[in-house]
Amino acid sequence: MKDIVILHGAIGAADQMQIIKDLFVDEYQLYTPSFYGHGDNSSNEPFRIERFSEQLGAYIEDHNLVKPLIIGYSMGGFVALHFAQKYASKITGIVTLATKFEWSPEIASKETKMLDPKVIQEKVPTFASALAKRHGEDNWVNVLNKTAEMMNHLGNNNPLISLEQISIPVLCCIGDRDNMVSFEETQQLFKSLPNASLCVIPNTPHPIEKVNMVVFATAVRQFASLIRS
Repeated sequence: MKDIVILHGAIGAADQMQIIKDLFVDEYQLYTPSFYGHGDNSSNEPFRIERFSEQLGAYIEDHNLVKPLIIGYSMGGFVALHFAQKYASKITGIVTLATKFEWSPEIASKETKMLDPKVIQEKVPTFASALAKRHGEDNWVNVLNKTAEMMNHLGNNNPLISLEQISIPVLCCIGDRDNMVSFEETQQLFKSLPNASLCVIPNTPHPIEKVNMVVFATAVRQFASLIRS
Protein backbone atom coordinates (compact mmCIF):
# COMPACT_ATOMS: atom_id res chain seq x y z
CA MET A 1 0.00 0.00 0.00
CA LYS A 2 1.45 3.36 -1.07
CA ASP A 3 2.43 5.84 1.65
CA ILE A 4 1.01 9.35 1.44
CA VAL A 5 2.02 12.23 3.71
CA ILE A 6 -0.58 15.01 3.87
CA LEU A 7 0.69 18.45 4.92
CA HIS A 8 -1.61 21.15 6.29
CA GLY A 9 -1.60 24.85 5.48
CA ALA A 10 -0.74 27.99 7.43
CA ILE A 11 -2.64 28.34 10.75
CA GLY A 12 -3.88 24.78 10.23
CA ALA A 13 -2.99 21.45 11.81
CA ALA A 14 -3.24 17.71 11.16
CA ASP A 15 -6.94 17.54 12.09
CA GLN A 16 -7.77 19.94 9.25
CA MET A 17 -6.48 17.37 6.76
CA GLN A 18 -8.99 14.72 7.79
CA ILE A 19 -11.14 15.85 4.85
CA ILE A 20 -8.38 14.69 2.46
CA LYS A 21 -7.48 11.65 4.55
CA ASP A 22 -11.06 10.38 4.30
CA LEU A 23 -10.80 10.28 0.50
CA PHE A 24 -8.05 7.67 0.43
CA VAL A 25 -8.32 5.81 3.72
CA ASP A 26 -9.04 2.45 2.06
CA GLU A 27 -6.42 2.83 -0.67
CA TYR A 28 -3.23 4.19 0.90
CA GLN A 29 -1.29 4.32 4.13
CA LEU A 30 -1.84 7.91 5.25
CA TYR A 31 0.20 10.17 7.52
CA THR A 32 -0.87 13.63 8.71
CA PRO A 33 1.76 15.41 10.82
CA SER A 34 1.34 18.85 12.33
CA PHE A 35 4.17 21.30 11.77
CA TYR A 36 5.91 22.49 14.91
CA GLY A 37 4.04 25.22 16.74
CA HIS A 38 0.69 24.06 15.30
CA GLY A 39 -2.05 22.01 16.95
CA ASP A 40 -0.64 20.01 19.85
CA ASN A 41 2.90 20.38 18.50
CA SER A 42 3.94 23.41 20.56
CA SER A 43 7.20 25.26 19.99
CA ASN A 44 8.81 28.62 20.77
CA GLU A 45 10.72 28.69 17.46
CA PRO A 46 9.91 31.24 14.75
CA PHE A 47 8.01 29.74 11.81
CA ARG A 48 10.17 29.16 8.74
CA ILE A 49 9.58 27.15 5.56
CA GLU A 50 13.13 25.85 5.84
CA ARG A 51 12.49 24.42 9.30
CA PHE A 52 9.15 22.91 8.27
CA SER A 53 11.01 21.28 5.39
CA GLU A 54 13.56 19.82 7.79
CA GLN A 55 10.73 18.54 9.94
CA LEU A 56 9.21 16.78 6.92
CA GLY A 57 12.51 15.04 6.25
CA ALA A 58 12.80 13.92 9.87
CA TYR A 59 9.20 12.68 9.82
CA ILE A 60 9.86 10.55 6.73
CA GLU A 61 12.94 9.03 8.35
CA ASP A 62 11.34 8.50 11.77
CA HIS A 63 8.41 6.62 10.20
CA ASN A 64 10.63 4.61 7.83
CA LEU A 65 8.69 5.82 4.80
CA VAL A 66 10.08 4.76 1.44
CA LYS A 67 9.53 7.43 -1.21
CA PRO A 68 6.06 8.55 -0.12
CA LEU A 69 3.77 10.75 -2.18
CA ILE A 70 3.35 14.19 -0.59
CA ILE A 71 0.04 16.05 -0.73
CA GLY A 72 0.44 19.64 0.45
CA TYR A 73 -2.46 22.01 0.99
CA SER A 74 -1.61 25.72 0.76
CA MET A 75 1.61 26.23 2.78
CA GLY A 76 2.05 22.46 2.91
CA GLY A 77 2.60 22.38 -0.86
CA PHE A 78 5.20 25.12 -0.54
CA VAL A 79 7.04 23.09 2.12
CA ALA A 80 6.94 19.96 -0.05
CA LEU A 81 8.47 21.79 -3.02
CA HIS A 82 11.16 23.32 -0.83
CA PHE A 83 12.01 19.85 0.47
CA ALA A 84 12.17 18.49 -3.08
CA GLN A 85 14.74 21.10 -4.12
CA LYS A 86 17.35 19.12 -2.16
CA TYR A 87 15.77 15.77 -1.36
CA ALA A 88 13.59 14.83 -4.33
CA SER A 89 15.04 11.31 -4.30
CA LYS A 90 13.35 10.69 -0.93
CA ILE A 91 9.81 11.14 -2.31
CA THR A 92 7.97 9.82 -5.33
CA GLY A 93 5.95 12.90 -6.23
CA ILE A 94 4.09 15.97 -4.96
CA VAL A 95 0.51 17.19 -5.19
CA THR A 96 0.04 20.88 -4.35
CA LEU A 97 -3.42 22.24 -3.62
CA ALA A 98 -4.18 25.97 -3.35
CA THR A 99 -0.50 26.74 -2.77
CA LYS A 100 0.71 30.34 -3.06
CA PHE A 101 4.12 30.50 -4.76
CA GLU A 102 4.47 34.21 -5.54
CA TRP A 103 5.69 36.33 -2.64
CA SER A 104 6.84 39.93 -2.38
CA PRO A 105 6.78 42.53 0.40
CA GLU A 106 3.52 43.90 -1.03
CA ILE A 107 1.87 40.48 -1.22
CA ALA A 108 3.02 39.60 2.29
CA SER A 109 1.62 42.87 3.64
CA LYS A 110 -1.75 42.14 2.05
CA GLU A 111 -1.92 38.57 3.39
CA THR A 112 -0.84 39.42 6.94
CA LYS A 113 -3.67 41.94 7.30
CA MET A 114 -6.04 38.96 7.44
CA LEU A 115 -4.18 37.48 10.42
CA ASP A 116 -4.91 40.17 13.01
CA PRO A 117 -6.15 38.32 16.13
CA LYS A 118 -8.18 41.28 17.43
CA VAL A 119 -9.98 41.74 14.12
CA ILE A 120 -10.71 38.01 13.90
CA GLN A 121 -12.10 37.96 17.44
CA GLU A 122 -14.33 40.97 16.74
CA LYS A 123 -15.56 40.16 13.23
CA VAL A 124 -15.42 36.34 12.99
CA PRO A 125 -15.59 35.02 16.57
CA THR A 126 -16.54 31.54 15.39
CA PHE A 127 -13.26 31.36 13.46
CA ALA A 128 -11.38 32.57 16.53
CA SER A 129 -13.03 29.81 18.57
CA ALA A 130 -12.06 27.22 15.95
CA LEU A 131 -8.44 28.40 16.03
CA ALA A 132 -8.43 28.26 19.84
CA LYS A 133 -9.77 24.70 19.71
CA ARG A 134 -7.18 23.69 17.12
CA HIS A 135 -4.10 25.27 18.69
CA GLY A 136 -5.13 25.89 22.29
CA GLU A 137 -6.52 28.92 24.08
CA ASP A 138 -3.01 30.06 25.00
CA ASN A 139 -1.44 29.45 21.60
CA TRP A 140 -3.74 30.42 18.74
CA VAL A 141 -2.81 34.12 18.83
CA ASN A 142 0.84 33.08 18.85
CA VAL A 143 0.24 30.94 15.75
CA LEU A 144 -1.30 33.90 13.91
CA ASN A 145 1.51 36.26 14.88
CA LYS A 146 4.24 33.79 13.96
CA THR A 147 2.56 33.05 10.65
CA ALA A 148 2.36 36.76 9.83
CA GLU A 149 6.04 37.16 10.66
CA MET A 150 6.88 34.17 8.45
CA MET A 151 4.91 35.66 5.55
CA ASN A 152 6.80 38.93 5.86
CA HIS A 153 10.02 36.94 5.81
CA LEU A 154 8.82 35.13 2.68
CA GLY A 155 8.08 38.45 1.06
CA ASN A 156 11.77 39.29 1.21
CA ASN A 157 13.30 35.80 1.07
CA ASN A 158 11.36 33.40 -1.15
CA PRO A 159 13.21 30.05 -0.74
CA LEU A 160 11.84 28.42 -3.90
CA ILE A 161 14.84 29.18 -6.09
CA SER A 162 15.65 25.88 -7.80
CA LEU A 163 12.37 24.62 -9.23
CA GLU A 164 14.06 23.45 -12.41
CA GLN A 165 15.96 20.91 -10.31
CA ILE A 166 12.76 19.18 -9.16
CA SER A 167 12.50 16.40 -11.73
CA ILE A 168 9.98 14.23 -9.87
CA PRO A 169 6.31 14.40 -10.95
CA VAL A 170 4.32 17.30 -9.51
CA LEU A 171 0.57 17.87 -9.82
CA CYS A 172 -0.34 21.55 -9.32
CA CYS A 173 -4.00 21.94 -8.29
CA ILE A 174 -5.79 25.28 -8.12
CA GLY A 175 -9.43 26.14 -7.51
CA ASP A 176 -11.11 28.29 -10.13
CA ARG A 177 -12.47 30.60 -7.41
CA ASP A 178 -9.39 30.91 -5.24
CA ASN A 179 -9.04 34.55 -4.12
CA MET A 180 -5.67 34.03 -2.44
CA VAL A 181 -3.79 32.06 -5.10
CA SER A 182 -3.98 33.21 -8.70
CA PHE A 183 -4.25 30.91 -11.68
CA GLU A 184 -1.37 32.83 -13.26
CA GLU A 185 1.11 32.07 -10.46
CA THR A 186 0.06 28.41 -10.42
CA GLN A 187 0.47 28.22 -14.17
CA GLN A 188 3.91 29.81 -13.87
CA LEU A 189 4.90 27.17 -11.34
CA PHE A 190 3.61 24.46 -13.66
CA LYS A 191 5.70 25.85 -16.50
CA SER A 192 8.81 26.14 -14.29
CA LEU A 193 8.79 22.49 -13.23
CA PRO A 194 10.22 19.97 -15.71
CA ASN A 195 7.74 17.19 -14.89
CA ALA A 196 4.50 18.86 -13.83
CA SER A 197 0.79 18.61 -14.53
CA LEU A 198 -1.88 21.24 -13.94
CA CYS A 199 -5.37 20.66 -12.55
CA VAL A 200 -8.01 23.38 -12.27
CA ILE A 201 -10.77 22.35 -9.86
CA PRO A 202 -14.24 23.78 -10.61
CA ASN A 203 -16.43 25.55 -8.06
CA THR A 204 -13.54 25.74 -5.60
CA PRO A 205 -12.33 28.70 -3.49
CA HIS A 206 -9.28 28.61 -1.21
CA PRO A 207 -10.57 27.10 2.08
CA ILE A 208 -9.93 23.36 2.29
CA GLU A 209 -13.48 22.77 3.54
CA LYS A 210 -14.87 24.17 0.27
CA VAL A 211 -12.66 22.27 -2.19
CA ASN A 212 -14.49 20.09 -4.72
CA MET A 213 -13.14 16.86 -3.27
CA VAL A 214 -14.65 14.62 -5.95
CA VAL A 215 -12.57 16.27 -8.67
CA PHE A 216 -9.50 16.54 -6.43
CA ALA A 217 -9.61 12.86 -5.45
CA THR A 218 -9.98 11.79 -9.09
CA ALA A 219 -6.97 13.89 -10.10
CA VAL A 220 -4.82 12.52 -7.28
CA ARG A 221 -5.74 8.91 -8.05
CA GLN A 222 -4.91 9.35 -11.71
CA PHE A 223 -1.63 11.07 -10.82
CA ALA A 224 -0.68 8.32 -8.35
CA SER A 225 -1.46 5.60 -10.89
CA LEU A 226 0.81 7.25 -13.46
CA ILE A 227 3.63 7.41 -10.91
CA ARG A 228 3.25 3.69 -10.18
CA SER A 229 3.18 2.71 -13.85
